[in-house]
Amino acid sequence: MSEQKIHVVQSGETLSSIAKQYYGDAGEYVAIFEANKDKLSNPDHIEVGQELVIPMGGAGGAVRG
Repeated sequence: MSEQKIHVVQSGETLSSIAKQYYGDAGEYVAIFEANKDKLSNPDHIEVGQELVIPMGGAGGAVRG
């Protein structure tokens, strides 16, 4: 079982900005989107207060923060 974190979306955030925060690479937003397909139908539409799974594995396997 892989480790993961839960991130609560704040005003102004995007999947890219969240990926940059945790992985150091905005392009890793795809990993977050894939891990949250049960909640997200569009990577450009996330809502304040939404809880997103941040999986290990992006940017070489290291999650920051």
